[in-house]
Amino acid sequence: FDGSEDRLVSSLIAEQPDFVPLDADNNYRNRAASKGGRAAGLGPGSVWRIADGAAQRSKRRRENKASTFGFNSSAVRTASCAAEPGGFPGTPWKRRNYSEGIFGLHEEIIDFYEYMSPRPEEERMRMEVVDRIERVVKDLWPYANVQVFGSFSTGLYLPTSDIDLVVFGKWDNLPLWTLEEALRKSSVADENSVKVLDKATVPIIKLTDSYTEVKVDISFNVQNGVKAAQLIKEFKKKFPVLPYLVLVLKQFLLQRDLNEVFTGGIGSYSLFLMVVSFLQLHYREDASSPNANVGVLLIEFFEHYGRNFNYLKTGIRIKDGGSYVAKDEVQRNMLDGYRPSMLYIEDPLQPGNDVGRSSYGAMQVKQAFDYAYVVLSHAVSPIAKYYPNNEAQSILGRIIRVTQEVAEYRDWISKQWGGQSQNDPAFNGNDITLLVEPQQLDKCNNNVSKEEVVVLPPVSRCKHSSSSSSPPPSSPSLPSSPSSSPSPSSPSSRASSSSDAVSIALRAPPTLSSVPQ
Repeated sequence: FDGSEDRLVSSLIAEQPDFVPLDADNNYRNRAASKGGRAAGLGPGSVWRIADGAAQRSKRRRENKASTFGFNSSAVRTASCAAEPGGFPGTPWKRRNYSEGIFGLHEEIIDFYEYMSPRPEEERMRMEVVDRIERVVKDLWPYANVQVFGSFSTGLYLPTSDIDLVVFGKWDNLPLWTLEEALRKSSVADENSVKVLDKATVPIIKLTDSYTEVKVDISFNVQNGVKAAQLIKEFKKKFPVLPYLVLVLKQFLLQRDLNEVFTGGIGSYSLFLMVVSFLQLHYREDASSPNANVGVLLIEFFEHYGRNFNYLKTGIRIKDGGSYVAKDEVQRNMLDGYRPSMLYIEDPLQPGNDVGRSSYGAMQVKQAFDYAYVVLSHAVSPIAKYYPNNEAQSILGRIIRVTQEVAEYRDWISKQWGGQSQNDPAFNGNDITLLVEPQQLDKCNNNVSKEEVVVLPPVSRCKHSSSSSSPPPSSPSLPSSPSSSPSPSSPSSRASSSSDAVSIALRAPPTLSSVPQ
């Protein structure tokens, strides 16, 4: 083996500047080749065998339709497929060319949100799943009450997101195994998918619907799930940009298999609280404005939690307007032998509950956020316009992709449930109301004129860094007036060109007032 195959793969990938690592094992092929080399007897076809082997390393990843694990190893095949008529490039939301730099990223996030947002037929399909499970529950306990919570109830779910259900009733002991047996016998669930996690902090039943392949988590008598849905609804009103950020970030974690709490990832509720905290303590006045540039906020979110936030000393609190809390202070109020988790997030609905306590893979998530910050910062920098074919390429697609399996799954759903009336009531026959409300950002951002643009001064994130051991107050907001911007030689200017590139924001109309921090 003279290295010609590896050079061929590298050159083909280099011809696709839009392609970047999309999983945690992004250099698997190169590391395997360097370890084996000639001694391993690598010859013709070895690169493809390594790529195929990477795709088989984890059953959990294979069960995730959205997972891009092994995507890098099949880069050549993906690139050649995308070049053919009808090929799938992984960015189905991109159907037009965008503006340069940070404005283009903003426009693309809007298109991604509109593409990935739940469709009426997807809601109908999920409600059929809920109905089937509810019938099984009612057959066992006629007076039991089944309620939906989580992302399905708030509308912040992806096409392959699971459904969270809670069953309310009176039992001396939680009937986990009774319901598990009934679900198996009814054929509602794929028999091999039903799992009872009775040792978890919140015992649940996990299953996959046998017909739709929708994953479902069922808990018993847990009140906070329903309350959390109402909390999310309130923050969606306060921060119109929140759904856009959450949907992008959920896809980012999902495709890397970093979204499941029981495997150490960050769950939807934890992610939501992290985004809320970021927006609460963000130094920009327009963070709560519908005119905010979502591209700026996304990059700064990645910078904050990927680089600046001190996970060792600091926790997150969103109550009373939001603040950071010193872990030393938290530990003083805990029982002996207990310590705050690496990702300490105070539950606003249950004092003393650490939402992030099971996210033992938080540092892997931090690393992924840091990676995304570097990639997007370079993609929106002024020099990016000189990249080959820059106008035709996706900025957002450098960190997230929609797999062909997900796109085909959505097409199948549309064929099966798309013919029903658009006026069908949500939650057919159920006493549950979806908390979905239309979220619309100001479209003027997509066609903003140069006169409407202001460069905000890139000052330090806040006076009290999260590396401090004491909880800082809310960060001061910057003035929105262009006259307040310092000159390029100002001491407050940042040295990093990538940070300068994302310091551009859109000027909020004078009729809009900022929400106090």
